[in-house]
Amino acid sequence: MNTPRPLCLRVNRTTYQLDAEVDPDTPLLYVLRNDLACNGPKYGCGLGQCGACTVLVDGVAARSCVIPVKAVAQRAITTLDGLATGGQPDPVQQAFIDEQAAQCGYCLNGMIMTAKALLAENPDPSEAQIREALRFNLCRCGTHVEILRAVQRAAVLLRQAAGQDGAA
Repeated sequence: MNTPRPLCLRVNRTTYQLDAEVDPDTPLLYVLRNDLACNGPKYGCGLGQCGACTVLVDGVAARSCVIPVKAVAQRAITTLDGLATGGQPDPVQQAFIDEQAAQCGYCLNGMIMTAKALLAENPDPSEAQIREALRFNLCRCGTHVEILRAVQRAAVLLRQAAGQDGAA
């Protein structure tokens, strides 16, 4: 008789051992929201096309609605819930707040997490590079201009935090 082995997930710098009853093929999104109470990633389309469910897996933006939980066992998963440090928003989150880059807010998880991955890879992206990175994140409310400004501001804030840029 094969006894299912529980999976371990590292989410937001904490390791969780999932119940053996969790099917390894369950989408990561469901485990994050239903079992680990991470409410940042949202269910949007269930097909990996809208971006609402985006998380970082080893620092890379990934659509959690189409990733089976078994595929990310022992990898570092970061959700929107895990970006803040010591009660302070991450610079990317702060930039979205400062630029008021939300209307309904449903797309924000995907926009922020994708921007976080972009800025980790490219700390000074052009507007074209930002547009390219965000092109598969759907925003139905039309806050695209504010979102672009937020990512540009986040790049400045991150460079300032790293001591690379003195301009505000």
